[in-house]
Amino acid sequence: MKEKETNRERFIRIAESRTQKIIDMIELLGNCSNQYNYEYTQKDVDKMFLAIDLALKNSKARFSTGNTINDKRFKF
Repeated sequence: MKEKETNRERFIRIAESRTQKIIDMIELLGNCSNQYNYEYTQKDVDKMFLAIDLALKNSKARFSTGNTINDKRFKF
C-alpha cells in the first residue's frame, strides 16, 4: 500500500517541476533574441523583462505575505 504524500513532499515535487518549467521557458524566450528571425526594439525587451521582474516579485511576496502585488497579463 502506498503511503500518503506529506505536504513537504508534495511541495518539493510540485515546486521542482514548476521551477524547471519556468527556467525552460526563460531559455525559450532567449531564443527570441535572434535578430535574423525576429524584429524588436529595446523598448520591447525592457517591457518584457519588467513584466517578468514584476511577476517574480509578486510570486516571491506571496511566500512571505500571501498577498499579490500586481496580477496583470503581459501585452506589448
